Amino acid sequence: MWGTIPNRTNYGIEVMRLEGEYTYSMDAKGRIAVPAKLRAELGDVIYVSKGPDKSLFVYAESNWLRIKERLASMPISKARKLQLTLFPSAKRFELDAQGRVLLPQNLRDHAELVREVVILGVVDRAEIWSETVWRRFETDELTPDNMLRAMDELGF
Repeated sequence: MWGTIPNRTNYGIEVMRLEGEYTYSMDAKGRIAVPAKLRAELGDVIYVSKGPDKSLFVYAESNWLRIKERLASMPISKARKLQLTLFPSAKRFELDAQGRVLLPQNLRDHAELVREVVILGVVDRAEIWSETVWRRFETDELTPDNMLRAMDELGF
């Protein structure tokens, strides 16, 4: 896959260089453009599923297949809730010539997408948020205290 770092996590997911924040407008049909910098990492085939916090997760096909294999190999008692969250809502997309995807209504409703969207690069995936929901989450959750607490928990 283009631009991947050869290192892998414990779960076999490619460590990618997805980063940055991009603001776009969704068109009247529900299409959004995947930023060129993220497309270079994700490739032309992506999977989009519901994420937590009224967001959508976007995975490169190779990472999606690894997640699927990993969850399939786990005991159902451990994997079931995550399987039920990710897979029923997931959709495979081939980006069009302009790098756009047409998000189905159920995914748009989950993320409360209306017009302005924020697309974030988050290490091994992208996330799609309503700009309004993202700004509220950013203000409420991504506080300096929460960041310091998370850094402590992770040993930074």
